Amino acid sequence: MASRSRRAFIGQSALGLASGWLTSNWGAITEAQASAARAAAGQPSEFVFLSTEQAAELDAVSSQIIPTDETAGAHEAHCVHFIDRALTSFLRDSQALYREGLARLRAEARAQFGEARGFAALSAPQQLQLLRQIEQEPFFAAVRMHTIIAMLASPVHGGNAEQCGWKLIGFDDALHFTAPFGHYDA
Repeated sequence: MASRSRRAFIGQSALGLASGWLTSNWGAITEAQASAARAAAGQPSEFVFLSTEQAAELDAVSSQIIPTDETAGAHEAHCVHFIDRALTSFLRDSQALYREGLARLRAEARAQFGEARGFAALSAPQQLQLLRQIEQEPFFAAVRMHTIIAMLASPVHGGNAEQCGWKLIGFDDALHFTAPFGHYDA
């Protein structure tokens, strides 16, 4: 043991830990790859965390955050699919916030507009009225942030379908950028 350097020991330990992590997470990794392939092919994946009703409510909220007009909005970008996938991976800590926030939003829609079955069933002005009431709450802040991320993330992650978010901001996904000619000659 004395002949081995600390650097070699740390390197071999890291390799062992990484191998163990890969082995224990292999199923989730392959499912994430399959989901990314479906998203890249323009086929939204099935919802993993959200129920169909919750997804409809969240889609309605995100569609008010980035509405459809002359350009595609959150609905066309499949932001709800990105958020659903994220809630089972890197946003796992936000699951309770979404579960409670969507339930409260649905209950508030029914309380204020008795004929509605939920937020998604409200008219656009009613939806905006209700969202203005909760815009300072952590749930709305999270949905707003995640909708924007979904709109601008790479399409392989489930959102930004057909690169509509990138088209909206004029992002060129060329993956080869060069300095302006003459910049280095000056």
